[in-house]
Parts: sequence; C-alpha cells; structure tokens
Amino acid sequence: MTDSPKKLESIDIVKILDLLPHRYPFLLVDKIIDIDGDESCIGIKNVTYNEPQFTGHFPATPIFPGVLLIEAMAQTAGAICVFSKLSDAERPKHVYFMTIDKVKFRKPVVPGDVVEFHMTKINHRRNMWWYRGEAKVNGVLVCEAELSAMVGN
Repeated sequence: MTDSPKKLESIDIVKILDLLPHRYPFLLVDKIIDIDGDESCIGIKNVTYNEPQFTGHFPATPIFPGVLLIEAMAQTAGAICVFSKLSDAERPKHVYFMTIDKVKFRKPVVPGDVVEFHMTKINHRRNMWWYRGEAKVNGVLVCEAELSAMVGN
C-alpha cells in the first residue's frame, strides 16, 4: 500500500497578517507557497529598494541585513508554520525566539531578489519548536541557520 502524496497549502498576505502580530516595516514574509502543517514550509520575501533598512545599509551598495534574513526565517517557521497548525482557540498570543545556532551567511541579498525561506522542523516538545532554515535566491543558498521558538500567552 502506498501513501498518497500530501497536499501542500499556501498562505497569502491577508492570512499572514492574521497569524502574525508583525506589521510594516517588520513583517518580512510576503507569502507562504508550501506549508505542511508544522513540519515544513517555504516563505517568500520580495526584497525592494524602498524598504527602510536600505537608507543606512548601505546607501551606495544596498545589502539586505543578515539579521533580517534570520528574523524572516523565524517569522516563517515559528509563527506561520506553528500558528497555522493551531486553531484560533489554541493559538497563543506570542512566539518567543529562543536560540539561533549554526548561522552562515553565504551571499549578499540585494534589492530585486526574491528570497525563499525553506524551513524544516527538527523537533517539537511541549510549547517549543526547533527548525532548520535555508534562505535561497534563484536556488542558490544565501543563508542557513537553526532556530528555536517557544509559544506562550
């Protein structure tokens, strides 16, 4: 007997705004193209020159800050993957970033890039989740990290 393939879902910006408390300029995920419960998901960030971080990072050579790539991974995994799995009644009010490990920045991200955040669950225990993330632009790895988050009220 073979397992039938899983149906991967997507989430648009309206649902993301419902799931996350973040707002401009700190909402860093534009959509989710594939989500498999809390097991894995792929978030999309369209990097544009008119974002506020480019006024100072760096005006002559705009580079998307690495710490914002990590935050976008956390938003994708910790909040969207986990929150989308829970019902409204179960959904906690907050997600707390717990750890960031094994971070590597491989290539700069610049305006015009479309970043895909490939997040895969490593572990889940009670109210804590661990994810491995890879940020890719045109299929090329630009950043990787392992993250953990705790949900609470």
